[in-house]
Amino acid sequence: MSVENFKARIVSARMLAPNVRELVLDRGSPFAFEAGQWVNLHVPNMEKRAYSIASAPEGTSFDLAVTLVEGGPVSTYLHSATIGSEIDVSGPQGFFARESTGPGLYVGTGTGVAPLRSMIKDALAKGEKRAMWLLFGIRTEGDILYRDELDALAKAHANVRVFYTLSRGAESWTGMRGYVQTHTEKLYREMESRGEGPPHAYICGLHRMVGSVRDVLRKQMSVPREQVHSERYD
Repeated sequence: MSVENFKARIVSARMLAPNVRELVLDRGSPFAFEAGQWVNLHVPNMEKRAYSIASAPEGTSFDLAVTLVEGGPVSTYLHSATIGSEIDVSGPQGFFARESTGPGLYVGTGTGVAPLRSMIKDALAKGEKRAMWLLFGIRTEGDILYRDELDALAKAHANVRVFYTLSRGAESWTGMRGYVQTHTEKLYREMESRGEGPPHAYICGLHRMVGSVRDVLRKQMSVPREQVHSERYD
């Protein structure tokens, strides 16, 4: 798909977590992209910033999840931008995309869940029945993005499972704990045993996490390179 330059208007916004704001932007005409791709936002008198698209390709609008970075002029602007504001956008860009074969283990931390959400929702819309499991790492329970929606998808679709693992969970948390790489092998091996074919892994987040999960899969487990896909945010 070719990169376009266009204006998009903020049509809705909400806080997903204390420091993450979702923006829904509408360009007023159909926007074609592949699930997993990203766009650049060009804020006047500031450097452009790249954000993964969090929604499935459909219609004229798309979702972004923006983390407020201390001292970051672009994220500060986007967290205060009002409904109706217009933003210059270029995109879509990127090659992080879901393969059409095999089940998928989706591993993300923080706003790295954005393109994974896009992939899973797009796959479901296309009738995917093979396993799609999301391993989502965050610091605290309050940092879980899209929790109600993800839980609803898992409840509505037998092939979708969602696992949250907290690195700084409160004593009351009864789910998984620790970093995503701690749980990657167990979940991947469980997917392998289902007989749906070799699982693909889709990893998105900061460089250190992506590298650690890739090491588990490629070096520790000898998963073939073509079955491991990743996108780094730094």
